[in-house]
Amino acid sequence: MIKIGIVGGTGYTGVELLRLLAQHPEAELTAITSRKEAGMPVADLFPNLRGRVKLAFSDPAQAPLSQCDVVFFATPNGVAMTQTRALLDAGVKVIDLAADFRIKDIAMWEKWYGMAHACPDLVAEAVYGLPEINRDRIRGARLIANPGCYPTAVQLGFLPLIEAGVVDTDHLIADAKSGVSGAGRKAEVHTLLAEAGDNFKAYGVAGHRHWPEIRQGLSQLAGRVVGLTFVPHLTPMIRGIHATLYARLTQEVDLQVLYENRYRNEPFVDVLPAGAHPETRSVRAANVCRIAVHRPQGGDTVVVLSVIDNLVKGAAGQAIQNMNILFGLPERLGLDQVPLLP
Repeated sequence: MIKIGIVGGTGYTGVELLRLLAQHPEAELTAITSRKEAGMPVADLFPNLRGRVKLAFSDPAQAPLSQCDVVFFATPNGVAMTQTRALLDAGVKVIDLAADFRIKDIAMWEKWYGMAHACPDLVAEAVYGLPEINRDRIRGARLIANPGCYPTAVQLGFLPLIEAGVVDTDHLIADAKSGVSGAGRKAEVHTLLAEAGDNFKAYGVAGHRHWPEIRQGLSQLAGRVVGLTFVPHLTPMIRGIHATLYARLTQEVDLQVLYENRYRNEPFVDVLPAGAHPETRSVRAANVCRIAVHRPQGGDTVVVLSVIDNLVKGAAGQAIQNMNILFGLPERLGLDQVPLLP
């Protein structure tokens, strides 16, 4: 059994980790921390876990995190970087679901996240946890930077085109929509039902902190800096991301075959039949990315449709997928949940 600690278990990604790990046959939940809720049974805060998780939240200073095999950080940005070194020194593997270790350019990270980085040397060691690209490196890692939700949907959508070198990488466009759970569980006016319900809006058009993460990943695939326009939107639904991606073809290629061949052996990427239109509800609560590729009117523009559940493949599910790889377990273990409908 893998002894698991979760730091910051009271947010949406934290409760998703708990929901998924409670069903994982090799997971032993050892510690779940929260300063504010210390002493409260987890199931009192999250009644869906009643009968599944018997632990109570513990204060981070007293939690036996150093006795765990792996610790997940489901915390706000800036927390994991202050605690990771001590855990690594104790022989604990760390998977950070926030952004502390995703961006390799420290100055770029500090610009977009508005704080000084506490351990820039560990950023160089951290492995970016997108299994479809870095599976071999994940196997030998101590520290994994779990990708963001938008970056997961966008990179998986563009990946086959860029790897094959068949599109103009100077003018990539990602038009992405997310449910309100992507903003986290904190109370904010813009996510109130009366504000977000019956409404649809773009935000962060001038710049969003996931832009440098997406561009970094796509640039590594391309072997050069790519040009990327990324526009996120807030939709009146709880969870899910739909990314509509645009690129210009530079050579002839059978797009359907390209995508099917690239993802044929990927357990959590589903390439839909030609002409399909994936829906966010088809991945709700499941660790899967569904993709369809189109070429409207047979022209030189490729349109890729990529959908994920932002809390699962976009966060907690992908983190557990990384844990399975780290510990040599079958990648699907604990992650074969059927999506929820309706």
